[in-house]
Amino acid sequence: MRAHLPIVAVVAVLLAAWSVEPAFATVVLSDDSGGKMEEYTARFQQVRNSGESVVIDGTCLSACTMVLGLVPRNRICATENAVLGFHAAWMYDNAGNRVASASGTRDLMKSYPSSIRAWIARNGGLKPSMMYLRGRALAAIVTPCGHGSRSASAVSSKPLGVIHQSVAKSTARASFDAR
Repeated sequence: MRAHLPIVAVVAVLLAAWSVEPAFATVVLSDDSGGKMEEYTARFQQVRNSGESVVIDGTCLSACTMVLGLVPRNRICATENAVLGFHAAWMYDNAGNRVASASGTRDLMKSYPSSIRAWIARNGGLKPSMMYLRGRALAAIVTPCGHGSRSASAVSSKPLGVIHQSVAKSTARASFDAR
């Protein structure tokens, strides 16, 4: 009987460890100027599927704002430093010039939750120039960190790096970054 006691104790410890909920990391978005919509879609789908939470703490511009539609609302919060910047999507034409992309802008709008689409509509729609959401208007749409959001109580954090890959000139972009 005594020989089985250590085995039972080890099994009990292992079962207890496996039953503990995993500690998800927190992705911090800050000073993110955006980029290619496809890259941000892939990155934020990965964040959504991982169970990670997102804290917006600084500027989140252009394609970065797609996080609002790709990660569940209850896993996103914004600090008082958060500023979201929105504009119409664009792409390069055959001559290498930046031109508005109606289809890219439609896809971008589809990625946003209804509250963001409504705010954009109230502010004149997406245009080539940047429009900003911050302060009280932002807090009315995105849960402020520390107000019952899972994001605010996450165990650890990691910055979300911007991906830099080359794609075809016809790929829609949500930012006016340099090529």
